[in-house]
Amino acid sequence: MARIAESELILNKRGAIYHLDLRPEEIANTVILVGDPDRVKEVSYHFDSIEFKNQFREFITHTGFIGKKRISVLSTGIGTDNIDIAVNELDALANIDF
Repeated sequence: MARIAESELILNKRGAIYHLDLRPEEIANTVILVGDPDRVKEVSYHFDSIEFKNQFREFITHTGFIGKKRISVLSTGIGTDNIDIAVNELDALANIDF
């Protein structure tokens, strides 16, 4: 994993990436993106179990399991700006050493 300067990666008080309010261990390797925050609950309803739920603004995340497969569903809210934030912060969660 790459290392990035603290000034280039905004983390909140709990050490989570700012907009998504997520830490790397709270997100699965497989992520389903939905726009409407209400869809997160509809998708995660089909999980066998949910181990983590979080919400910060329109970014709602549920992480759980379908069988042995760990999966996350994340809402992006409306607009390409929000999608850009969500995808860039997911990239940071997966590829930057916090």
